[in-house]
Amino acid sequence: MSLRKPWRDLDRSAAAAAPDRYGVYELGDGDGESVGYGVGVLRDEVKEAVAYGDAARVRWLVAESRDHAERLADDRF
Repeated sequence: MSLRKPWRDLDRSAAAAAPDRYGVYELGDGDGESVGYGVGVLRDEVKEAVAYGDAARVRWLVAESRDHAERLADDRF
């Protein structure tokens, strides 16, 4: 299963738009197929994904805490 959010291009503008809050994020390839996910502070995680070129797209879901983000990830992946 995956996040039910629209994809964003994984670039510096996505990193700037990512909230500085915990959440779960999903990385996708150019065709929108999921290639991975993670939990953490969204802005930091998206910046790292941009730097490493891990994927072409990203989407995320904001959580109330790290524990909440981990539960969201468990429910969706």
